[in-house]
Amino acid sequence: MTSKHNSRIAGFYKLSLEERHKKILENSQLTAQELADLTAEAGLSPAQADHMIENVVGMHSLPLGIALNFVVNDRQVLVPMAIEEPSVVAGASFMAKLARAGGGFRARTSLPEMIGQMQILDVADLEAAESALLQEKENLLAEAAKVDPVLQKLGGGPRDIEVRQFADSPIGPFLVLHLVYDVRDAMGANAVNTAVERLAPLVESITGGRVHLRILSNLADRRLAYVECTIPHSELAFDSYSGSEVVQGVIEAWAFAAVDGYRAATHNKGIMNGVDAVVIATGNDWRAVEAGAHAYAARDGSYTSLSTWGQDAEGNLVGRLEMPMAVGIIGGATKVHPSARAALKLMGVETAAELAEIIVSVGAAP
Repeated sequence: MTSKHNSRIAGFYKLSLEERHKKILENSQLTAQELADLTAEAGLSPAQADHMIENVVGMHSLPLGIALNFVVNDRQVLVPMAIEEPSVVAGASFMAKLARAGGGFRARTSLPEMIGQMQILDVADLEAAESALLQEKENLLAEAAKVDPVLQKLGGGPRDIEVRQFADSPIGPFLVLHLVYDVRDAMGANAVNTAVERLAPLVESITGGRVHLRILSNLADRRLAYVECTIPHSELAFDSYSGSEVVQGVIEAWAFAAVDGYRAATHNKGIMNGVDAVVIATGNDWRAVEAGAHAYAARDGSYTSLSTWGQDAEGNLVGRLEMPMAVGIIGGATKVHPSARAALKLMGVETAAELAEIIVSVGAAP
């Protein structure tokens, strides 16, 4: 966004639909046609939908709102959110306003690496088969690299081979091979699934076993998004409550979620209210992001909060959120859905990493 754009639009909720549309045009890079795509009754025609899924008979619409006040890595962002639940867009906008007073959200991502899994059954000797696979690592990676030469040219492609042993499963011992694959700006399911499919005959030849499942994992724990925000305690005072009291109250509520799975489920649902709404608006796979988030919340053996809240030396509220974020800006619905394309344009994102940084920031502002 250029310097004229501002995510702080006072009184936006009081405006008519037409006036809101005008404000969006003034504070984004959208053209009038792209705004029309974003704000169309369904955002997608039945004819377009017929190319996306099977047995199409019509459309099911969700409200699309704009979260205001977001500053992510010093850039002002208008955030589209598709959701049916009241108060989520308003709540995110309010939290973003509070975080704005502390400099906004600081977000980053790890490399866009996804994992393709291969289940290898009927292996006579797990140790020997694992050793053989690791010895052939370079050959396996070279074979996987043949799948998508365009992705290779863009700097992506296979990165590593990992092998895990499961000696005591309900069906007996088997191996699992992980193909670590850099998918760049794609979500990555198609590239990864094609790569593990291609490797199956070679893996069977190396191990003497039988490859059964070969598919992407939605626990994208190598593709993480991180965000931190600081909310000045002076911004939190209201009625008879001091800012320090509110800070303490937030930390006490978070502590409940940190130790109790029943509370953590509701706490994380609040995070996913914001995350899913942006994922849906941009045509990404919200079910995959949701599954990965909850699996990540239980990665240490018990289900806990995805976020942490504390205070700094000055008594300001400090929030952090870390979670898997497998989203893309190319391929899938992002390629064919006009509203999804307009949503990406509205936010001014040019990479999947930038999109992930915005989404995780919204998750930190439930």
